[in-house]
Amino acid sequence: MFTVFLHAQSNKFKPEWNVGVNAGATFSSVDFVPRINTKMLDGKTIGLSIRYLSEKNLGLIGELNYVQQGWKQNFIEADSIYAYSRPVNYIELPILTHIYFGNKVRFIFNLGPKFSFKVSEKEIMNAALSDVLSGKDSTKISIRGQYRKKVEQNFDYGLVVGTGMEVRTKIGNFVLEGRYYFGLGDLFNSKKSDYFSRSANRVLSAKLTYFIKAF
Repeated sequence: MFTVFLHAQSNKFKPEWNVGVNAGATFSSVDFVPRINTKMLDGKTIGLSIRYLSEKNLGLIGELNYVQQGWKQNFIEADSIYAYSRPVNYIELPILTHIYFGNKVRFIFNLGPKFSFKVSEKEIMNAALSDVLSGKDSTKISIRGQYRKKVEQNFDYGLVVGTGMEVRTKIGNFVLEGRYYFGLGDLFNSKKSDYFSRSANRVLSAKLTYFIKAF
């Protein structure tokens, strides 16, 4: 009986704190209403991560990241001579429920809210589009509410879902993960009198995180 008790105690889960760094690539667009044809804008993300494994198969992750988002406009047909993109950079704070299965090699699933604050943006357009917007060309651009107008909402929020693999080694834990961010806020004002009723971030990302055990 005593031997069984000792064995059970040795197998009892011990809570674990991890700290780490993360970096990866982002592929972002914006969901506009009225609709604007967009394509993915490539960017980067880098940050700090902290993870608490509270019980077997369950934990919590918090991160503080710098992330490049935004959109690139996809001009079609006669408008193909134009080029336009809007990189928008954020400091973000995801707070994620962490679910995992396995031991040395783990399947992971993360889900939770993300809060972001805009730190900078840049409008990039070619000369052909600039001339049209300045009235130097008779070509019409049907939707132009996004041009020469700063992002009006500095705060963004939404939901993150991610999945991937973790490999635990003697020198630390390596996590490769893909994530999708569904923005619930808007970049531009969305009252009835405003041009857009929706302008929400949509972001795919792939990132590598390196954790070490803190205690």
